[in-house]
Amino acid sequence: MSSSPSSSSSPPTVVSSSGKVLLAGGYLVLDPAYPGVVVSTSSRFYTVIDAISEPSAPGADGPIQIRVRSPQFLDATWLYFVDFAGPDGVHVEQVPDNPNGASTKNKFVHLALQRTLALGVELVSAGTLQNALGRGLDITIVGDNDFYSQRAQLTAQNLPPTLESLAKLPPFNKTGVTLPDVHKTGLGSSAALITSLVSGLLLYLKVIPSDSFATEGGTETASEGRKLAHNLSQYIHCLAQGKVGSGFDVSAAAFGSQLYTRFDPAVIQPLMNDVTDSSEQLAPIISPSNKAWDYRVEPFKLPPHTRLMLADVDAGSDTPSLVGKVLKWRKENSADAKTRWDELDALNQKLSRVLLRLGEEEAKYPTAYRKAVKYISTIQSVQWLANPNIIENEKVSDFRRVIEAFVEVNQTSEEIRAKMREMGKLADVPIEPPEQTALLDACVSVAGVIGGGVPGAGGYDAIWLLVCDPPNCTSEELPATRVERVWSTYKGLDVSPLLAAESVAKGVRVEKFDDVPGLAAIVREQ
Repeated sequence: MSSSPSSSSSPPTVVSSSGKVLLAGGYLVLDPAYPGVVVSTSSRFYTVIDAISEPSAPGADGPIQIRVRSPQFLDATWLYFVDFAGPDGVHVEQVPDNPNGASTKNKFVHLALQRTLALGVELVSAGTLQNALGRGLDITIVGDNDFYSQRAQLTAQNLPPTLESLAKLPPFNKTGVTLPDVHKTGLGSSAALITSLVSGLLLYLKVIPSDSFATEGGTETASEGRKLAHNLSQYIHCLAQGKVGSGFDVSAAAFGSQLYTRFDPAVIQPLMNDVTDSSEQLAPIISPSNKAWDYRVEPFKLPPHTRLMLADVDAGSDTPSLVGKVLKWRKENSADAKTRWDELDALNQKLSRVLLRLGEEEAKYPTAYRKAVKYISTIQSVQWLANPNIIENEKVSDFRRVIEAFVEVNQTSEEIRAKMREMGKLADVPIEPPEQTALLDACVSVAGVIGGGVPGAGGYDAIWLLVCDPPNCTSEELPATRVERVWSTYKGLDVSPLLAAESVAKGVRVEKFDDVPGLAAIVREQ
């Protein structure tokens, strides 16, 4: 079997989807009553789909084969036979991919192939799908370096854990470990992987139109094809994990940055039977026309001239156990928990509103906005409003309004942190453990840092910061440089930055194979 896209007559299909950071709404986003503030990251997963150009079995009637590779890992090749003649519709069976018969399992990939093909049979017929598959598919899946800790790779090259060092690593860097042993950074790798694979298959097999990902936006403006890819990815991701999660990670992978309100888990409950094949009809449930998909995706983006900074903290936490304990506390203390969640929700929504308002202020008063960003990037947040007459010959009211909005972001993010710490103590869960608190306090006190927190469920995994990113500044003048200095010299925890910023692309997008740095090289690698 050939692994080189250049062997087929047409270029391969390449589809990518973004990672995520939940800035606000941790735990609450599990409840459809509460939205979450989700930022999609520039770190993306890529699925490359190409036709098999050489028959791997004698004769023209050999089985349809799908080979999936994840070349960043050891022992990460999976081979499947596809059979359309079974009594329960399409059947996808994993077969050994090497002579000794040993083969690792990948439940996420297997279910994505099986359920996407099953839906394809329902929507475009088995014959059409067989023609699209031909002899079979060669699929390569890779993720940007930020999805996995690069500490070992940096150490091996005697490089310090800095953004400059990370930029020197090759794209899609080899991890040197098997998939189960990799240290993830919490950017939603499984959701981004599933969404890129499912979207790529739907596109390649012509189950959805070729322009399905040409238009962006939330549920109001997205194409039916994008919505179908989202719904199917949500279902497959839940099935592979064995539970119906909140879904904000898949939603970010599909739609981009957003204010997210989850769907009712009941919509996919009839399909949550964990078997490789199912006679249950997928299309009526997965279809975007099914009104039971009641999730909401509202547009969101961070303010202009600000920068999201992320750091991986090498201490580790078990997200499922954190969530389980918090939900147990909520159930046992329902009245108190509801009051606290309502208070947190009010702060979360306040944060999203003021962040969006800053974007509006920049559009109305670009000069005052830029000067405000430049001003607050030079001093600590406690000094931002110290002098009301900061600039002469300027519309001081416009300037001050921008400053006040940034102050509101700072104060609200700090209030959210405090409320999350309180909930953690009550539930006996380290949502923002003392070590993280000390690190965040040190970061938030840096000149030009607007706010920060622990993303998602919290724990010892990561932190996020929103910092000023004024134009026309030298590297030394940027708040990001000061933050990096804090991280590189911090003694309490092992802090390693991530390259990711907010994604300018909205969720799933189609890529050109040769335009993604490093992609062709790793795909063509044998």
